[in-house]
Amino acid sequence: MAMPMGKKKKKMALLALLVLVVAMVPAACLAVTSPYVRPAAKATLPLLRRDADADGQTPQQVHVSAVGPDKMRVTWITDDDAPATVDYGTTSGQYTSSATGTTTTYSYVLYHSGNIHEAVIGPLKPSTTYYYRCGGSGPSSRELSFRTPPSSLPFTFVIAGDLGQTEWTNSTLAHIAAADYDMLLFPGDLSYADTWQPRWDSFGRLVEPLASSRPWMVTQGNHEIEKIPVVERTPFIAYNARWRMPFDVSGAGSSAPASGSNLYYSFDVAGGAVHVIMLGSYADFGTGSPQHDWLQRDLAGIHNRGNGNGKAAPAFVVALVHAPWYNSNEAHQGEGDAMRAAMEDLLYGARVDAVFAGHVHAYERFARVHGGGDGEEDPCAPVYVTIGDGGNREGLAEDFVEPQPKASAFREASFGHGRLQVVNATHALWAWHRNDDDQPVVADQVWITSLASNPACKKK
Repeated sequence: MAMPMGKKKKKMALLALLVLVVAMVPAACLAVTSPYVRPAAKATLPLLRRDADADGQTPQQVHVSAVGPDKMRVTWITDDDAPATVDYGTTSGQYTSSATGTTTTYSYVLYHSGNIHEAVIGPLKPSTTYYYRCGGSGPSSRELSFRTPPSSLPFTFVIAGDLGQTEWTNSTLAHIAAADYDMLLFPGDLSYADTWQPRWDSFGRLVEPLASSRPWMVTQGNHEIEKIPVVERTPFIAYNARWRMPFDVSGAGSSAPASGSNLYYSFDVAGGAVHVIMLGSYADFGTGSPQHDWLQRDLAGIHNRGNGNGKAAPAFVVALVHAPWYNSNEAHQGEGDAMRAAMEDLLYGARVDAVFAGHVHAYERFARVHGGGDGEEDPCAPVYVTIGDGGNREGLAEDFVEPQPKASAFREASFGHGRLQVVNATHALWAWHRNDDDQPVVADQVWITSLASNPACKKK
């Protein structure tokens, strides 16, 4: 017999309420290993070549990154010499401003890069679409656009790691593009070139539609090192040349000190409401190292804000690192332990809200934990998330340690991406979207309360 409409609506409302309640259950109450059966692996993509109608001066591999509170760095590559100029404006086809930057190249064994151009443009208005062209007004120019991030909350991050270049990568990128966001954070392992430099060019072309329209902020992973004994002794040659981040920017409305290294840096968004720390798993991190000293200065700057100096402390602080500090997957066990031992207490003392990692090709969310090992739950510690599941060619890390640690709230070996929506000064919604037969499915989500708003976590 058909259910009356009123009872059916009431049942659906109760079901929706149950789903919401389950999503908000504290991690201490649940430890879930998903039973989801993953679809078969997908093929590695062939090298993406430049468009057939492009010539040597056509801008390609365009991407943008934030520089301070109101500027953007535009980076692109041409095969031939071309001006390092960006023309831009708020109306399509009308470029009222222009900036000229620099051009560099690099060589790696027998490979010689194209001309890598970059120019910093601004000051720019927040939440505004800018139309731009790279390389001047010649016949090779083409118009692109990006939207600047908002200067206040709410603010939405996409977080995806270990992308690579497979058909699963294509699926992840399509899912990211299907819903709006303000900035992408990338915890390392970008192209999986692994010394084959044309793969860097192919990756740049693959991500250009997204990376040219929203700022992409990246840190390095182990696949960016690319050292070859005797032949190429310098690490990160291609990464540093192609993906320059704002490591040398300080002040200008931000508490972030210049780090002196492209491998680690920090920045503010949403008018300083969120502070983002990008750490380097493969740069020296021990006590007394440049990275360790810089992190101490960075976190001290956060603490000094709000202490009567006229600047408000950030509502949320998040950090990214490549090798996870907490991990119950069989893959890469212990590889983040030394860095955790050197830096965890610094983040804990500064009340960092969440730490996102890549490296392990699976998804896992820990509760707020501190102290190493499987972690002791602590309401004033960060939430730890591993999201190294963007779509790489090495496949998924399907084997987890048993029994599941109590602090491991949810884990699943599937490809996907995450979204962190900082709704206001006290609450952020984290959601992990699984690539489920090419459809994005929210498989895990949790509300994160800002530690800055928790009286029990106030620093003395």
